[in-house]
Amino acid sequence: MTVKLEVTKREAGAQALRAAGKIPAVVYGPKQEPVSIAIDRTTFEKTLETAGESTIISLVGLEEDIEVLVHDVAFNAEKGGIDHADFYAIERGKELTTNVSLEFVGEAPVEKNGAMVTKVLHEIEVTCRPSVLPSHIDVDVTTLVEDTSQIQIKDLAIPEGVTLSAEPDDVVASVQAAREEEPEEPVEAVDMDAVAVEGEKTGEEVPAGEEAPEKAE
Repeated sequence: MTVKLEVTKREAGAQALRAAGKIPAVVYGPKQEPVSIAIDRTTFEKTLETAGESTIISLVGLEEDIEVLVHDVAFNAEKGGIDHADFYAIERGKELTTNVSLEFVGEAPVEKNGAMVTKVLHEIEVTCRPSVLPSHIDVDVTTLVEDTSQIQIKDLAIPEGVTLSAEPDDVVASVQAAREEEPEEPVEAVDMDAVAVEGEKTGEEVPAGEEAPEKAE
């Protein structure tokens, strides 16, 4: 899947762009000379939210369209929002290696018994041609039916033409069984009549809740 993003060649300074509601960015790659560009903040944030970082984006508005991946996004720690973006220009017809997010779908049957699903991986490295790059890979958790159930790399549905760097037996998700609560030990009640009798034998008055002192030999 490829989405289009309107950009312009950057002419103003970074502060002036941000004040105008735009984000300064740069696009580069093995066959692409670095180009400083500007993108509309609202449009890019929506694109990033819906497409993610593993979707090919076609930058439109320069001398020619450039197909890129989002390589890095810098956020403003104080004000929030995106401050800067880096785009990596891909080479058409050549394989690329990038990370693709894992999306967990469905409801695990073991959760109905109080167990929890532990998501071990949240993204995975793939290698493929840009034309078959998936935006994400689904992980079906409905197969987790027992406390010993697992989902491994080999269980995933991988599109044709896409290879993974992970090992087939690597765990993607597992089950953490529900804890059994230990029963509370009953507190033994004090027999106050027995305490009173013991006090009479020693000739001492035994206050309630205290044991009678041992008689000296």
